[in-house]
Amino acid sequence: MIKTVASLLLVAAAWMAPQAYAGCTYPTAPEKIPDGNSATLEEMTAAKTQVVQYNKDMEAYLSCLKLENEGKIAEAGDSITPDQKKELERMQVQKHNAAIDELEAVATQFNEQLRAYNGKNKKK
Repeated sequence: MIKTVASLLLVAAAWMAPQAYAGCTYPTAPEKIPDGNSATLEEMTAAKTQVVQYNKDMEAYLSCLKLENEGKIAEAGDSITPDQKKELERMQVQKHNAAIDELEAVATQFNEQLRAYNGKNKKK
């Protein structure tokens, strides 16, 4: 009985995987990183929270892209040609790299403003 239920769950998971990851949602970057030279502690803390959440959302998006690509390849089965597989992988890598570039830009911007904030608010 347990083996039957486990088998059914495995089949259901395999069937649902491509649908579950269809249309990965690209995360929205924080709207504005405060100017570290004039920001308050509360503004910098809020910005940090937004950047951390954006990083988590981006990690989920990247995982979704990977699973979506794997699902498309698995769904195609033996009918996919090497060129088609290569194209799917190229598109996934392109989306992945663009997302990483944006994530790094947001992190760099936040870190620059954090350094400015810390420099201005050094304890004496």
